[in-house]
Amino acid sequence: MKNIVIVATIKVKDGFKAEVYAELLKLHEATHKHDEGCIQYDLHKNLEDENSFTFVETWQSAELLAEHEKKEHFKTFVSKVENKIDGLTINKLEKLDI
Repeated sequence: MKNIVIVATIKVKDGFKAEVYAELLKLHEATHKHDEGCIQYDLHKNLEDENSFTFVETWQSAELLAEHEKKEHFKTFVSKVENKIDGLTINKLEKLDI
């Protein structure tokens, strides 16, 4: 079974950067502590847009990724940043064997 790679970019509304960043840190910590199958879960800041952050994630399987999305810490994050972000782009990728 191939790993699933996620590139999730969050664009924060002006005035909410500190608040959303704090929630991103909580999500990062909880995911590392509590989510089976999480190989990589790294948070990045965009050097050209101070209100943009990107998670680069690697999961052992699509099923374990789906379990992550059902966890309370993930649901809490989604509810806490609602109406504080301008956009969320999620790309689900599979590395090619080349």
